[in-house]
Amino acid sequence: MFDRFNRNITYLRISVTDRCNLRCRYCMPEEGVALKHHTEILSFEEITDVVKTGVKLGINKIRLTGGEPLARKNVAELIRMIKAVDGIQDVGLTTNGTLLPQFAEDLWQAGLRRLNISLDTLNNDKYREITRNGELNDVLTGIGIAKKLGFDPIKINFVRIPGVNEADEKEVKQFCIRNELKIRFIRQMDLATGAFSPVEGGEGGNCSICNRLRMTADGKIIPCLFSDVGYSTREYGIEEAFAKALHIKPKQGKISVNHNFYNIGG
Repeated sequence: MFDRFNRNITYLRISVTDRCNLRCRYCMPEEGVALKHHTEILSFEEITDVVKTGVKLGINKIRLTGGEPLARKNVAELIRMIKAVDGIQDVGLTTNGTLLPQFAEDLWQAGLRRLNISLDTLNNDKYREITRNGELNDVLTGIGIAKKLGFDPIKINFVRIPGVNEADEKEVKQFCIRNELKIRFIRQMDLATGAFSPVEGGEGGNCSICNRLRMTADGKIIPCLFSDVGYSTREYGIEEAFAKALHIKPKQGKISVNHNFYNIGG
């Protein structure tokens, strides 16, 4: 399906939960956020129905996000259900990595092969400072397990946080080179002011080639990360929600005061 600017939309990023086990400074308040009731969150069957309709419209690539997607119970089963949808060519998952030691094997058995893992420093104390309660060793252990299982590609997301982790960039890059991981440098964004830039090592942030829509955990199709609108698949029906979001997808992102990274998936 093509938007008003002749961009072929083939990619849907799905937030499967608004919950997260970390409180990263660039993503979530220290006190956490008001969580949605479980009845507001789409079931696996509803998400799979969205994917099936998306495929009919031209979607062939899915990425699961959150919150932290591994905080969603039995998320491997959802991956298995999505992988079974005829027409889906690519399924990936973005995670903070701390739960990978527990769930990497389940993800692999479900058919997942692509991972994006957040890693903003290799300093234990700084990692705890950035995430507020995370343990760096959990992430490193998870990366090791994922590599051993055969996940490929494994991409590392390094968020550049001014005044915090500039000195860590070289060390993390060398870690990725040694371990044959792909690294992407992401400048810290601000939805409310519209501050963003292209991802170094990836295609994100380049509006001219944007091929994605997003869906929140409660089923709203969002045309752009920097957008305040969303269309409920429950209220409008799946196909109509897609159509409405596609129709107003902007040429370039501006600002969003209604959405946050923890509920729209970054």
